[in-house]
Amino acid sequence: MIKNPPHYARYKIEPVTFIMENELPFHTGNIVKYAVRAGHKMYDMMGPVDSEIADLEKVIQYCRLRIDQLSGNEVP
Repeated sequence: MIKNPPHYARYKIEPVTFIMENELPFHTGNIVKYAVRAGHKMYDMMGPVDSEIADLEKVIQYCRLRIDQLSGNEVP
């Protein structure tokens, strides 16, 4: 399901619409996307706590990627 997935349906505006209308950079868009769905999207073979942790770890990953980029430690 691409349009109105349940883990985003509780918002007045889908994160993808917010991201695109505000022309957020790739890393910022992903941070927003994973942060707002943390605790609301269930992954296969994971319970609610592990699913939330997985999305929060993705937020950290995109923050770290941007920090590395700004610091000149970009991975090719």
